[in-house]
Amino acid sequence: MSARPTIIVCDDEELIRWSLCEHLESEGFTAVPAEDGQQCLDLVSSQAPAAVLMDLRMPRVDGLTALRTMRERGDLVPVVVITAHGAVDSAIEATRLGAAAYLAKPFDLREVTLTLRRVLAEDRMRQEVHYLRQRERHGYGDFIGQAPSLHAAFDMLYRLEAVDAPTVLVTGESGTGKDVIARSIHARGPRKDQVFVEVDCASLPEHLIESELFGHERGAFTDARQMKRGLLEIAHRGVVFMDEIGELTLATQAKLLRAIETRTFRRVGGVAKLSTDVAFIAATNRDLRAEVAKGAFREDLFFRLNVIPLHLPPLRERRDDIPILVDHFVDRFRRTFGRDVRGVSGEAMSLMQAYPWPGNVRELRNVIERIVLLGPDTIINVADLPSEVRFARPGGGTTSAGCPFALPEEGVDLEAVERGLLAQALERTNGNQSAAARLLGISRYALRYRMEKFDLAQAPEGS
Repeated sequence: MSARPTIIVCDDEELIRWSLCEHLESEGFTAVPAEDGQQCLDLVSSQAPAAVLMDLRMPRVDGLTALRTMRERGDLVPVVVITAHGAVDSAIEATRLGAAAYLAKPFDLREVTLTLRRVLAEDRMRQEVHYLRQRERHGYGDFIGQAPSLHAAFDMLYRLEAVDAPTVLVTGESGTGKDVIARSIHARGPRKDQVFVEVDCASLPEHLIESELFGHERGAFTDARQMKRGLLEIAHRGVVFMDEIGELTLATQAKLLRAIETRTFRRVGGVAKLSTDVAFIAATNRDLRAEVAKGAFREDLFFRLNVIPLHLPPLRERRDDIPILVDHFVDRFRRTFGRDVRGVSGEAMSLMQAYPWPGNVRELRNVIERIVLLGPDTIINVADLPSEVRFARPGGGTTSAGCPFALPEEGVDLEAVERGLLAQALERTNGNQSAAARLLGISRYALRYRMEKFDLAQAPEGS
């Protein structure tokens, strides 16, 4: 079920404010009232609304000043201004400052609903266009990144778009996006309209891998009750992506080398040679040169695969890419789960950039997915991050035994430290026990137990 869009209703007249809020709630919105421009600015910062409905004439901070302040600080939330009848100059000035629309008093409540729905639809379209442009600017295909360490790989990928049937070897740690690069090569190359077949060499049992790759004839082995086409046959004229190719046995490596060299193969148990026209993309998280030196990988196959080498650096070596990756995943999972999460606080982003991400982009994606699904309704804050990210040290990692704090030479009173951390967590979250428990990485039950243990006053639950 989609989340209800949050609309801030800013008007100094209580009756108008109440009437608009009641109407918007009945129309499927979440309405949040604001008495003046300053309160509206504070709510925009804390709640990241879908839109603002704002009167122009108000005490303390008027609508035009509030709108100007929002745009100066980078808030792009759509604003629908309410003007007095005939106040054309004010409406024009508001439009110049970036107002999405205006309504003249007196207005029909149905007109308010129609205007807001139109403005929200236009804003969604603007975000879609912005997202697509940013993705194209910040990466290659579906691969997101702009770090200098990626420039050489991107230059190579652009040149590959005109090359038919290249043999590419993509290396990098697990989770760096090797599979994304492989699919992007296929999607933007001459064979984009042909089949893309992915082979996970690590997950195929040794006794079945040859049958999966090359197929088998009926009766070739026990349970081979009928002929089966292999993946190389299925992928004819398309692209084969062999992930974790370093896991193949030496015997299978020899047969694969022969298939790549001659573009022919035999099914298991067969005698007839079959031709195949495929582009090979291989990927591994292993150092294949070291594997060759150990005798665990064939040297001739390594050189045959390494025609066009592409290396993807780990995420810890391109930390400047973390903000655009976070924005990308927040946007993706916000749409997937129908949540209204609009962004990440500066402090939370700093912690994410400090964390070394041993699982690379895959780990970052999983963390953002979990937070968007289970976490806040608007802004991702420090309390929403997992403990290993919150306690990351500037150099990466934590202190010995995984502890985020260094033990002083003179020692500590452990119970005093525990009591102090509990008190700080409750104070920082204004007594919200759920948020305090997240800060400390414990359950609410464990938090309450410790509050009783240290005789800390019961704090209100909050929401």
